[in-house]
Amino acid sequence: MNALIYIMDPMCSWCWAFAPELQAVRSRFPDLQVSFIMGGLAPDNTDPMDAGLAHQIQATWQQIEDRTGTAFNHDFWTLNKPRRATYDACRAVIAATRIQPSAQETMIDTIQRGYYLQAKNPSDREVLTEMAQQIGLDGELFGQYLGDEMTQGMLQQHLAIKGSLGVQGFPTLLLQKGEELHWLSTGYRQADGIIAQLEKLTGEH
Repeated sequence: MNALIYIMDPMCSWCWAFAPELQAVRSRFPDLQVSFIMGGLAPDNTDPMDAGLAHQIQATWQQIEDRTGTAFNHDFWTLNKPRRATYDACRAVIAATRIQPSAQETMIDTIQRGYYLQAKNPSDREVLTEMAQQIGLDGELFGQYLGDEMTQGMLQQHLAIKGSLGVQGFPTLLLQKGEELHWLSTGYRQADGIIAQLEKLTGEH
């Protein structure tokens, strides 16, 4: 059985740009199941982001916008006190999935849209809880799951998968074909090239 493995982080700006490309791939291959692996871009950190790094990330957003047409709300940088911390956003996806497996992709999308379009800060747990409630999850249960040992253990499993595959950056997309793994993207890639590669690998034309 063929399946896709997608290693990403909800707070990875290139993953935000890649979302419509992945959607196009899935529309072409609707029978391919997708396993979402939370890659953990930046570990927990309570310190404010230093100005140099903030400037670098802002420049990346602008670069992505110019190259792909992806929308960003640059007000984020003046409305928030950014921190270089994405593990809670990854845990939020895992916690939401524990509550309701079908909520996984909705939670990813809600975090991305909240961060990149609505200038909300998903490094903050209260923001993540609001997002979970927004998609109909119980806020109290979500908050409990967000901070518990099971969710942390599951994040460690995701990080171990990323490590075992030798993934260096996001987004990374692979095809699992039986025992074989085929790399489809290491970083942003447009859907057309991925679709053409998958047609060859799967024999579906």
